Amino acid sequence: MQENTAEAGRPFTADGTPEPVWRAWQPGWAELDLTAVPPRVVVVAPHPDDEVLGVGGLLVGLHALGAAITVVAVTDGDASHPGSPTISPAELARRRIVEQHAALAELGLGQVPVHRIGLGDGRVAGHESELADQVGPLLTPDCWVLATYTGDRHPDHEATGRAAVLAAERAGARLLEYPVWTWHWAVPDDPRVPWGRARRVPLPVPVQEAKRRAVDCYHTQIAPLSDDPADSTVLGAQVLDRLLRPYETIFV
Repeated sequence: MQENTAEAGRPFTADGTPEPVWRAWQPGWAELDLTAVPPRVVVVAPHPDDEVLGVGGLLVGLHALGAAITVVAVTDGDASHPGSPTISPAELARRRIVEQHAALAELGLGQVPVHRIGLGDGRVAGHESELADQVGPLLTPDCWVLATYTGDRHPDHEATGRAAVLAAERAGARLLEYPVWTWHWAVPDDPRVPWGRARRVPLPVPVQEAKRRAVDCYHTQIAPLSDDPADSTVLGAQVLDRLLRPYETIFV
């Protein structure tokens, strides 16, 4: 997920829209139709943790229904703590890769393939064509591609979404977008968000619990690395409240 840094260009420094405000909103979205599950699903995550925070529950459900899951890790998340005095970018990336595999295991997806693209964290924009070229061979016309929303207001998320759009169009695959930072900057019924495309994915309690355990694996993101301000928590309580709801949201 990685909160925006100054290098990424659009910092999210305020607390964002509180979860109780979102909970009070009753837009009446239809549920995502899972009656015709694809044989394969490719989830494209700009940073380690986006696949869990955005669609972890949906992945559990699709896997239970027989879909083969593949994860594409666009970056390894080495820039979540720029200027850290306690951990190098290389070590941070190593830890986040370990966390990602542990999180997928908590979802029952420990054996799914993870394709690491290795683009620079915070620097995906401008590499959409390259990313689409690497995602493309993983796609087939009958698969689903889950990618971050192209209007999510995080440069890496938006660029990843644009690359997924391109790759899906080339392959004839179905693209579904998942918002992550949208819940931070938007407000209910916000005209800047395509709510008409929104679908709900209700999560059974056991799936909610598995998702919570998966998020807990991302120690470098949910807890401070040290007492130094540069090592502060990335995914604070308010952020997690918005992303650990009893349902997920997809734009179709």
